[in-house]
Amino acid sequence: MAVDTDVFLTGPGVADLLAPVWFFLCWIGYARFADRRRARRNTLAARVHEYRLAWMEQMLARENRIVDIAIVRLLVQNISFFASGAVLIVGGLVAILGAGEKAMQVIRHIPFARQVAPLVWDLKVMLLALVFVYAFFKFTWSLRQFNYLAIVLGAAPAPTQPGAAAFARRAAEVATRAGDHFNRGMRAYYFGLAALGWFVHPYLLILASAWVVLVVYRREFRSHMLGVLGRIGEPVIPAGS
Repeated sequence: MAVDTDVFLTGPGVADLLAPVWFFLCWIGYARFADRRRARRNTLAARVHEYRLAWMEQMLARENRIVDIAIVRLLVQNISFFASGAVLIVGGLVAILGAGEKAMQVIRHIPFARQVAPLVWDLKVMLLALVFVYAFFKFTWSLRQFNYLAIVLGAAPAPTQPGAAAFARRAAEVATRAGDHFNRGMRAYYFGLAALGWFVHPYLLILASAWVVLVVYRREFRSHMLGVLGRIGEPVIPAGS
């Protein structure tokens, strides 16, 4: 009995509806999970905040704060790179919307690629564009907050001045909030790569979304870097042996 391979490759039509729903459940669900768990568990983000607090305390003790401004400048340059990349990706996706038929012909040559109607194709492109538009806004907001941090550093008091400790905590919080938005932008990049799977097959999008969740979870909660930085509450600067 002959098997209709086109039907097999196309799969059930409901898959194209379930795949993006699963994608957003993974993305939004993991973001909420990570934000809530960070406040209660030993996580990379929480530990890095303690290092930022130590950075601000050391900054107050320095008369010359060129090093601190240089660190902020380096962070801004890194974020600017990803923000510019997001703009270029969105521009390319808009161009693909105007040349959908040619792009669909390229996808047809991929083994096991699912053939879809032009409307579904446009939805796939718009989903990917939405992801990177979100990433762009997160990166640019992170940039603005790091600019605010530079202003805060310029207003830093002397370490012996009243309120210096509270100022260090406030500056560290500004840096952490900027870093949080950068992390969310990077997370959008990861899920953007997962969204590429939908162009081949909706089941690939489902698998890729779950894979991204596992990868990001391991990096934020089970990475070797967390062990190197130490557990929450440990002194950032170890006592001398």
